[in-house]
This record gives sequence, C-alpha cells and structure tokens, in this order.
Amino acid sequence: MTRQAILLMGPTGAGKSELAMRLAQDLPVEIVSVDSALVYRGMDIGTAKPSRDDRARVAHHLIDIRDPAEKYSAGDFTRDAHAAMEAIWRRGRQPLLVGGTMLYFHALQYGLARLPAADLGLRAAVLREAESKGWPALHRELASVDPAAAARIHQNDPQRIQRALEVYRLTGETITSLQQQRSSVFSDVQVTEFAIAPLERIHLHTRIEVRFDAMLEAGLLTEVRDLFARGDLGVEHPSMRAVGYRQLWRHLAGDCSLRDARDQAIAATRQLAKRQLTWLRRRDRARWIDSMHRDAARTMLDALSEGGFAALSYSTTRTVLC
Repeated sequence: MTRQAILLMGPTGAGKSELAMRLAQDLPVEIVSVDSALVYRGMDIGTAKPSRDDRARVAHHLIDIRDPAEKYSAGDFTRDAHAAMEAIWRRGRQPLLVGGTMLYFHALQYGLARLPAADLGLRAAVLREAESKGWPALHRELASVDPAAAARIHQNDPQRIQRALEVYRLTGETITSLQQQRSSVFSDVQVTEFAIAPLERIHLHTRIEVRFDAMLEAGLLTEVRDLFARGDLGVEHPSMRAVGYRQLWRHLAGDCSLRDARDQAIAATRQLAKRQLTWLRRRDRARWIDSMHRDAARTMLDALSEGGFAALSYSTTRTVLC
C-alpha cells in the first residue's frame, strides 16, 4: 500500500473538524489531531474538542493523552504522531492530520533538531564568562567554532549565544551541524495539503466571536473554574496558556471582569488566527479552500481523486472554489 497522508490545516475557528468528519465519510482515513491543546484531558469546551459521538464514528488520535499539569513538546508530538500514522497504515488506512498548531506540522515536514537538554551549571558558567569578558568576546569564541551560527546570531543576542556555546561544549558538535541533522516523517509519504479558511477575514472574525460566546454558554467558565480549583495548575503551565483559558484564569484570579476576559479572549483568538494564516501562506504546496463554501468537502475529494488518493468511494462531481 502506498503511504499517503492528508494535511488539513487552518486557523482556529475555520471549521476544520467539521470538514474532517465529512471527508472521513468517503475516505479510508483515521484522524490524527495536530493541536497542542487537544492533548489535555479536562479541556473540552475551550478547545472545541471533537464530540464523543464523532470520536466513536471515526477513530481520532492524540486527544486526551496528557494531564494539564504535564508538558507536551513538539518532539513529543512528532514521536506520537509518527507512531499513530504507522499503526494507521498497518491497518490499511491513511492518516488525516487535522489542526492548527503550525509548529507541529512544521516538525512533521522538516523534522526537529536533536539538541541536548539545557545544562544549568554550564549555562551559569557561560553567564559568568560573559560578565567578566562581555558578550562580544563570547560571540567571537562562537565564531571560531561555529562561523555559520555566529553569522546569524547577533553579538547582542546573549540568549542564543549562550545556547550555541552550551550545545558545543556539551556535545563537541556545533548547533549548526545538529540542526541540519533532521529527518522528515513524510520522507516516503505521498502528502496532500489543504489550507482552509473563509475567503473574507471578517467572516473568520465573526465565527471566532460567535464560537467563543457559544463556549461560554456551554459552560467554559465552569470548566476553567474546575481546573483553577485543582490547586496544582497555574499560568506557568503550557495548558493554561491556551487561548481562552488564560483569559478566564485571570478573571478567576480577580484580575479582570468576565466581560473583559471574554473580550480579551476573542481578541487573542483573532491574533492567533492571523499568525496561523501568515504561516499557512508559506506552505506553497497547500491548496486553499474556502471553508464557508457549501461544497468545500467535495472540492477536497475531487483534488484527492485527481492526485490518486487510495480507495475513494464516492461519485466525483467537479467543483471549483479557490
């Protein structure tokens, strides 16, 4: 069986989950979530987590696999997603990767550098050297062992100078060399990419506002209050920095009114969507689809049929969107 994968990418609120379920009706696929918040248990409403009914109808992966107090990195995701895809292919099906965490898509496509973990003792030593010699001197030292890194790191960027020297002293290899040693999960996979979003930005903004108000109606504040009451979570946890959660957390901490938290959450979600769209525009292989169009799913099925996607089970009707 040819290994294939469909990437369904889009900004928050674009309607990715709905389109994924429609595709799954006609394709031999299982859904792999590409979302840094859906991995957390107990965070259902604010993440627009697929319903239990949808997850019963179509297999979903990488949802509810971490407690909110745990960290989950791009490296963790790449490992888990690769394992999920391998299992899907063994079952004779294909993975449909759906989400808006663009770093995760990037990690799958281009790999992640296998850099050593931070060494606090070594970092402290580099900092002491900088205090006595100055960062320009350490930048010159970096240039002597890793000219490429020194060329792209400014001498007034102490954090990156410190990290580059730390990596070299820990491994004996330059950070430039290690960053080049990457492998793509998709190296032997036929990949079809879709970027979905409303054609008009105002439509996306409206969807975001309506969706967040619906989340509040559905009990989002109670969901966040339950997390707040646990006592082992705080704003330092990545899970609680998720859009919507961090604003309501501030409200529960007494830092703002519920109305202010609601307005801030909507504004932050729109800013996130803007960053996601900026990233998506760099994906030159992605086919853009207007998610507001009633035939969006059929257009994707047509494109997949033309690209030779395995085992399509529907009657093709030509539709052109964007």
